[in-house]
Amino acid sequence: MRKEKENSSDNPYQYSLKQNLEDAGCSDEMVQQFMELRDKGEEEKQLLLLSGHRKSLLDRLHREEKKIDCLDYLVYRLQKKQ
Repeated sequence: MRKEKENSSDNPYQYSLKQNLEDAGCSDEMVQQFMELRDKGEEEKQLLLLSGHRKSLLDRLHREEKKIDCLDYLVYRLQKKQ
């Protein structure tokens, strides 16, 4: 089938879609899975895949925010001593 062997430069939309997924932090495997689901017309599964990745990113963000809060508290305590 042509879609599977299609060069992304032949299809600007496909290229921008892949680039957007990569910019969103999707792994190569996830990009490939998303594109396969797109080729099959399985939009619900695409949405589930994106939703799962979004949740993962938010979880990571919240963990990092907690670390920043800990640092801010330490800075506050040190400044309060001065």
